[in-house]
Amino acid sequence: MLENKNDSIPSPGQNRQAMQADCENCFGLCCVALPFAASTDFAVDKNAGQPCRNLQPDFRCGVHTSLRQLGFRGCTVFDCFGAGQKVSQTTFSGRDWRQEPGSAKLMFEVFPVMRQLQELLWYLTEALTLEPARVIHDELGAALEETERLTHLSPDSLMQLDVAAQRGIVNALLLRTSELVREEARRQHKGPAGRKIRQGRGADLIGANLKGADLRYANLRGAYLIAADLRGADLRVADLIGADLRDADLRDADLTGSLFLTQAQLNSAKGNARTKVPPSFVHPAHWSA
Repeated sequence: MLENKNDSIPSPGQNRQAMQADCENCFGLCCVALPFAASTDFAVDKNAGQPCRNLQPDFRCGVHTSLRQLGFRGCTVFDCFGAGQKVSQTTFSGRDWRQEPGSAKLMFEVFPVMRQLQELLWYLTEALTLEPARVIHDELGAALEETERLTHLSPDSLMQLDVAAQRGIVNALLLRTSELVREEARRQHKGPAGRKIRQGRGADLIGANLKGADLRYANLRGAYLIAADLRGADLRVADLIGADLRDADLRDADLTGSLFLTQAQLNSAKGNARTKVPPSFVHPAHWSA
């Protein structure tokens, strides 16, 4: 039995703010724990556990406002889903790795585990807002409560955790949620069927010409949409969980009501002021007017 570190666990109904990065309360974990290789996304190589050369003594990024210009685009599209502050302030009770070097290795190893759990919480929270999935809301709520409980385990217990097993349970529920929501939307849609494309996890749509395509209700879970032309495409109620939108052209596209979209996905794509996004998201600064 895995030991629970804290007696008091926040309500599963926590809001999205708790699953958004709060760099003010994080010890720069994404800038240290994770590795990256020199590429179009990163200007240099960095090993896991090695502080980024731009990390300042106060755990802030010294080039935050110039990351894209300096070749660190990958930093602008990363989202920890609140794992950074949770590991820093809850799992390790506010003791940072510089003050207590002996905790550094374990803290850095726990961070990716926590990120996965926080990501699951993000998706489960969204699923519980979707009325067509009401028939499985009890199951979704139970999965959210259990996932939240796991985030409060001790560091050693988190390292023993079978995250893949928990992901499997949650993913099955999220897939069912997607099917319920998209099916109800289809029933309400009286127009012609949307464009036929390869759908499903891992669909290869790299560089695909989907300009103006009707992709409503499409299953694009885990699809590779890298550099795809989606200008003016209709992606309402499309399932975009895990879809790779790097350099996808979303200018004039409509993503309102799309399922399981994240801000990081938008940050990795191209768009403009006319790109329609859900109200809880913002247009990335690098998008055109």
